[in-house]
Amino acid sequence: MNKHDIQLLYQYNEWASRRILDAAAKVTAEQFVAAAAFPYGGLRGTLTHALSAEWVWRKRWEGESPTKHLQPEEFATFDSLQERWLEETKKLNAFVESLTDEKLNAVMQYKSLGGDPFDNILWHMMAHVANHSTQHRSEAAAILTDLGHSPGDLDMILFLRETK
Repeated sequence: MNKHDIQLLYQYNEWASRRILDAAAKVTAEQFVAAAAFPYGGLRGTLTHALSAEWVWRKRWEGESPTKHLQPEEFATFDSLQERWLEETKKLNAFVESLTDEKLNAVMQYKSLGGDPFDNILWHMMAHVANHSTQHRSEAAAILTDLGHSPGDLDMILFLRETK
């Protein structure tokens, strides 16, 4: 993996997340916190989980190992979640920009939330995070579609066509 490729993957990740957040901005406060039959609950829980995963992994890549995820209750409103998401996006983008091909292909050590030690190649972890985000954006898209606010297609090829 090289820096250009990981940058492209994370540009797509940001574009797709922005589509989800733009659609989520249209739901009511009640819809944002409402329960739903998805692994992380409704829209707030699903978006919090996706944001939390990106935060946890970035922190690991920067040498810290968080011991807990962000919690949905930390975000009483969509605006508070969106604000935190935009802050995290800036930090994640700065991390991606700081990378070299050598760093991407190096093995990194980190600890799980429970303190168990692991090591993986950085780009493998970064691909995992982008894939993980795709899964939970899909769940959020299903919730949003049920609420009448579909984010539209989230395909990477569409991103590539739109950003040519």
